Amino acid sequence: MIRLALVAALLATPVYAAEKKEKSCKYQGQVMAAVQQARLDRVKQAEVSQTILDSDPSWPDQYSKAIPQLTAHVYSLRKRDLRNTDLGALMEQQCLENWDQIQKMKKQLQSN
Repeated sequence: MIRLALVAALLATPVYAAEKKEKSCKYQGQVMAAVQQARLDRVKQAEVSQTILDSDPSWPDQYSKAIPQLTAHVYSLRKRDLRNTDLGALMEQQCLENWDQIQKMKKQLQSN
């Protein structure tokens, strides 16, 4: 369910060499959690990015680039499912588990 959103978010988010995967995955989980909360708070899909950015999130700015892709994914899910799933924690876990594979994909895309 979240794997596609994970790939989209990772590919949309630049990762700097000095940045550790744990930190990057934590930020990505925070972005996903913010999008999920916006949906649960009944924020209109078109207003999610601005609503989240107006809240002055604690993650680095470059992670906000993933908000549109994550919004599309989260808003395609049923609210009932969102209430019972912590997408932020799931995103962080899958990011950590798939880090090497995603970095390889990013490298391949950059070389093309």
